[in-house]
Order: sequence, then C-alpha cells, then structure tokens
Amino acid sequence: DNTTYLFRVLPSGHLEHLYYGRRLPVAQERDIAPLCQQRAFGPGYTVTYSPEHDVYLEDTCLEISSLGKGDIREPFAEIVRADGSRTADFTFVSAQIDSEAPDMDGLPSSYTEGETEHLRVTLRDGDLTLELDYLVYAQCDAITRSARLVNFSDKDVRVRRLMSMQLDLPDSGWAVTTFHGAWAREMGKHTITLTGGKTVTESRAGITSSRANPFFMVHSPAAGEDAGDVYGFNLFYSGDHYEAAEVSAFGKTRIVAGINPTGFEYLLAPGESFRAPEAVMTYSPAGFTGQSVNMHRFVREHVVRGEWKKKVRPVLLNSWEAAYFKINESTLVSLARAAKDVGVELFVMDDGWFGDRNDDTHGLGDWDPNPKKLPGGLKGLCDRINALGLDFGIWVEPEMVNVKSRLYEAHPDWAMAIPGRSHSEGRNQRILDLANPDVTDYLIEKMTEVFSSANIVYVKWDFNRMFSDMYSPSLPPERQGEAGYRYMKGLYRLMGELVSRFPRVLFEGCAGGGSRFDLGILSYFPQIWASDDTDAQVRVNVQESYSFGYPQSVVSAHVSACPNHQTLRDVPLETRFNVAAFGLLGYELDLRDLTSLELSDVKEQILLYKVYRNTLQFGQFYRGQTGNIHQWTCVSPDRSEALGMMMQELVRPNTQTHRFYPKGLDENAVYRFANEERQVDVRRFGSLVNTMAPIHVRPGSLIHNAIARVYKMPGERDDFFAPGAVLMHGGVSLKQAFSGTGYSDQVRFFSDFSSRLYYIEKAGE
Repeated sequence: DNTTYLFRVLPSGHLEHLYYGRRLPVAQERDIAPLCQQRAFGPGYTVTYSPEHDVYLEDTCLEISSLGKGDIREPFAEIVRADGSRTADFTFVSAQIDSEAPDMDGLPSSYTEGETEHLRVTLRDGDLTLELDYLVYAQCDAITRSARLVNFSDKDVRVRRLMSMQLDLPDSGWAVTTFHGAWAREMGKHTITLTGGKTVTESRAGITSSRANPFFMVHSPAAGEDAGDVYGFNLFYSGDHYEAAEVSAFGKTRIVAGINPTGFEYLLAPGESFRAPEAVMTYSPAGFTGQSVNMHRFVREHVVRGEWKKKVRPVLLNSWEAAYFKINESTLVSLARAAKDVGVELFVMDDGWFGDRNDDTHGLGDWDPNPKKLPGGLKGLCDRINALGLDFGIWVEPEMVNVKSRLYEAHPDWAMAIPGRSHSEGRNQRILDLANPDVTDYLIEKMTEVFSSANIVYVKWDFNRMFSDMYSPSLPPERQGEAGYRYMKGLYRLMGELVSRFPRVLFEGCAGGGSRFDLGILSYFPQIWASDDTDAQVRVNVQESYSFGYPQSVVSAHVSACPNHQTLRDVPLETRFNVAAFGLLGYELDLRDLTSLELSDVKEQILLYKVYRNTLQFGQFYRGQTGNIHQWTCVSPDRSEALGMMMQELVRPNTQTHRFYPKGLDENAVYRFANEERQVDVRRFGSLVNTMAPIHVRPGSLIHNAIARVYKMPGERDDFFAPGAVLMHGGVSLKQAFSGTGYSDQVRFFSDFSSRLYYIEKAGE
C-alpha cells in the first residue's frame, strides 16, 4: 500500500534492480527512466559481459547474481555442473502474475486467507531453470521471496548455494543492525555502518541459534524509532542461515539472505528441483517503529495460523524452576493447587516425568510416564489437575535421545553421528536423525500416543543442544551436504502432522530458550519461549530486541523467583510481572514458598493481566525510550486503551525528572493517563527510617518488621486527562523520583530495577 519495488529486464536478459522504497506514481515505462543506470563507457579493470551487450555486472544493481561473468560480489547462486564448471548465467525467459502461492516443497511459508499477488519470473541458463517467486502482502507493506532451481539436463549438478533473497542498493553507508547472543542472553542488538567490505550474520549450529537471529535490519545511520529509512528482513527457516551485506568496489550495497552455504551441498539429479526457503522483506520511512509495525502485522496475519492465531493465551504455571527433575504426582498437584488459588489457568509439567529421567543423562526418547512418579500415568495426573479447575500441559523434547535410554539401545542408527568416530554431545544427549523418514514416522506416532493419552491442551516442545558431527546415517556419502536441510524438512513434516492431528493444543516452541526463534517454527507453533533467563533485567532487553521483528503475541515470558536462578539478581516482584506482562504471561516459581503478601500481589497481577490481556497480547507494541530507561506502550486495535510500562535498570543519582511518551494513540481523542495508587514497604528505605522514627530502629530487626506490618509509606500518583497528541508529543512529566533530598506522596520511589505500569484509556464524552 505504501511501497514500490521495481526491477526491469536488461537487453542482455539480466534483471536490473531499480528501486525499493516509498510508493512511487509509476504509470508507464518512461516514469522509471531516471532510475535506470546510465553508462557510456565501462569502468576500468572489469569484465564486459559480451560483445553484443556492454553490461558490467559487477557495477550493476541486480535482482539475482551468480559467479563467472564478472560479478564478484556475494552470489545468489553457486552451482557446479557435471564437467566441474562453476559459471552460472541466468537470463530472463518469462514473467507471470497470478494469485497462486508457490509450492514450497514441504518448507514453511507465509499464507493468505484472501487473494494476494504472486509474481513468478523464470530465468534460464542452458538446461537449468531458476524460478523467482514474489508474494505481495500489500496491507503489511511486505514482500516475500523464494527461489526454485530445476535441472532439465541429463547429468547431476551440485548446488553449493541458493539464496532466498537479494537486494542491491545503489549506494553505501547504510547501517546494519543484527541480533546476537548466547544461551540466557539472547538477542543482543548490534549496529555497524557499512562503507566498505562485508558484514555477515550466520548460524553454523544446525539451528537458527541464540548466537544470531535471522531477523536483521538495514537502515540509514540517522534512523530512529519514528523517522528514517529502514528495511527489515527475515527467513522462514530453522536451520543454518546466512545474511550478508557487502559494499562493492563501486559503492553499491548488496544484501542476501538464505541457507548458510558453509557445509551445504545439494545433489540435483536430472529432472529434480531444489527449493530455497521463503524470505520476507519490508520497508518503512517511519523508522524502526514503522518497520516493526509492518513486520508485526505480517507475522500476526500471515505466519501464525490455526485455532490459536487470535485466541487469548492462558496464564500458566510451569513446574521447572519450582521442582526441576524432583517431581511426583503429589508435588505437582500441590503446586497446581497453589496456582489455582492465585488465578492461574494452565498447569504445565516440565521435564522429568518419563522413563528413567531423574537427571539430564537418562531417559530422553523413552516417552512413557515413570510409574514411580506418576502412578496413574499422564491421565491420572491430568484428571486431578482438571478437577482443580486447571488445564494441563506437558514438556517434551521429541528430537533428542540419551544414549542411556531404551530407544537408543534399540535404534542407535537413528541418532545423528559419524560411524566409527566419537560423538560430541550437548547436554548429555544426541539428536535423532529426522532426515530419516522412518525416524520421523516413529515420532509422529509416538507423540500422537502421548498427546492423546490425556486431556493435554498445551505442549512445550524443547530442543536443548546445537548440532555437532552433522551426519545422517540414512543418507549416502555424496548426499551428506543435504543432512541439515533434510533434517529441517523432516522436522516440519513432524510438527505439521502433529499440529494437524491436535489442532486444539497450544504448542510452544523452545530451544534452550531462544535458540530456535524464527518464522519457520512460528508457521506451526503460535508462540516461542524467548529465553531460559527469567531475570527481568535481562528479559527487558531480550524482549525489546525481539520486538523489532516479532510481535509480543508470539513471545512467552514468565515471572520467576528471586534471587533469580540464572543470575542470582534480586528484582522486585512488581517489575518481574510488568516485564512479563508485555508478552504471554506465565509463572515459573514455587508459589508455596511465597509470603501471604506476595501471594496477594500475584493474585492481583493475574487479575490485572486478564483485564488487559487482549491489548497486551494482540495490540500493537511500541518501543519508546531504550537504554537504562525502557519505555513500552501496547495499544488496542481500536486505540481505546493502552498500557505503558517504564523500567529503570540502575539509578542515576540526583535524576529527579522523567517523562513518559506513550505511542500509537489517537491524536484527537482525550485519554486518561494514570498509574495505580501504591504504597511502599518502609523497610525498602533501610536506615533512613531513623530520620523519622522517635527511637533508633535497626534495619531488619523485629521492631523494623513490626513497623512495616502496620505502616506503609505513601506512593506517588500521576493522573491526567489530555489529548493523545499532547501525551505522545509532549510527554507526561511524572512525579519526581527520589534523589536523597526528601520523600512524600509527591515523590516516586524508583530504585534499581523499579518499574511502573501506566493505564491509558479514552475518556467518555
């Protein structure tokens, strides 16, 4: 609706990319003339394409590229023919526009519930055909791309690389923002400005990985949240991926994304085809926010599907950080009873319920309930949980196996490993060979047996290690370069079949946290566990980074105990909830250990979340201030209500003034902006209590605790009526923060890791 994507066919048959950006009023061919590259003479020390066509591919913006004819930049395709030659030269044959989505050959893809425009451009190089598929999602300002290579020759060819998308920009100096990390610290945001050379983001872990998410942005260096040119890109693939941005010798920027060519090779026999995964791209001149709004809408409407697409997600309690492997039926029922008392709707039994599973060295692959822990099996426990008024869910890790398991003893050849060589394990487990159809068939039937054995309404699907010694015993030596790709196709068949058999089950993807957070997984599972780190100070940054490319309706977030189990950090319960509420809320702690006051707070949190759940899960999320102070706003689709959240990581001394800038409101409507009335535990002031107490009070003493039980310090209250434009553009000047010079109900108690929720609702006529 707001963007234009243009390319043309050169006389040589190559596709010249002309423009991607704001919508242009292009009505006829003459309108694009100013965009076409002009040249009288070729640059020095370059290759001329042919005597008939004075084309210099190295200095031309191209729609796709290959090696051998003078373009020495990042190639779109790398192919080795039977004679060993590596030159490829795909030129235009035909183009057609229809409303039919391409066949993705078992790979996940976007979808539409109505008509969308599909462009297929067919190119040819001798007896090889390359099809470029484009789907236009006009309302999202999103375009998806994929490619298919067909071998019409009578000899094998080897595909070393086939990217999913390529975008050539006519200039350089663009900034590239990527997201890197590790387990428990996913999605670290990194930005460089590229004036020369190449920057690469990739995974060689066999999965998308916590090391590098496939979502990335290319933008003007001056772009901010609300202004500046921003391109966003992502990939429908859960394996090794590759994203590169390269500045050529002539100052042009090439961007490619697709399967990582490292370790990849696909043997394409005569008559066969190979399909590259789908990629999505969007553009906005309205900064990072504009790009995010486009991507969020695309993911919500054209990636997530099924019964849970727009169905509110339940508040859950997960047993992991409460019990770890030490579970039994009585413990689980006790945890569930405590969960029911505070308003939780779904109880989830995590790892440890099956086989000989008392630690992470045994039992994976043996998906039968442990009778010592669950004497009534899954159904017996589920019936008891349901009797409490709670739904029931379980944790599984179907793709993995322990050597110390009955499954491995029966089928050692079902695990990915190089015959005759030692295998390097992760988390004491091996990966089942989903490139082997027999393994996938077995898992489909075994998981069907598990999921149908009780009233299971939620499944957390984990994947707790990266790949090593990548080798499929089911493939011949000459096809081992296909192992990772074929594994992913097996995984997608497995997930697709189970989702089809159990359409009412809420599936949540997980991979030791966010190691497989991608559009491929979201094409089957409507939500993903964002990180195993439940520390709110870490999570505020992780969730904020995800928000650049993913809506909050796909991000699972839990409130856990303090000191936190990953960082040993203490963060107020209020902040733990406030951060988790801007996602799919759950709790992951032993509620039985909380004080009566903490339980009361949790109960109030869940009540509040349920009131605003539709807005928090399916409204539009906006980032405001980032850094030490984080400001978020989530606005309902009709803009009648919004929730704002502000969190401070560390106090900066003598900083009294903060303004909150909500976003996404109706500029002309009048809103009430307010926080809830609050009280502050006097013990949080420590020995400052002695500035007011008639006697000396030792912090932590019995007297101190007695005072805290009967006396609360008043908290600040902000309450305004104003037009949306005033709130958004002028900001709300909040009550001053405590800075060591005095305290009253006009002062905001805002220490390290403090936060506030702000309620923004349209005022009545």
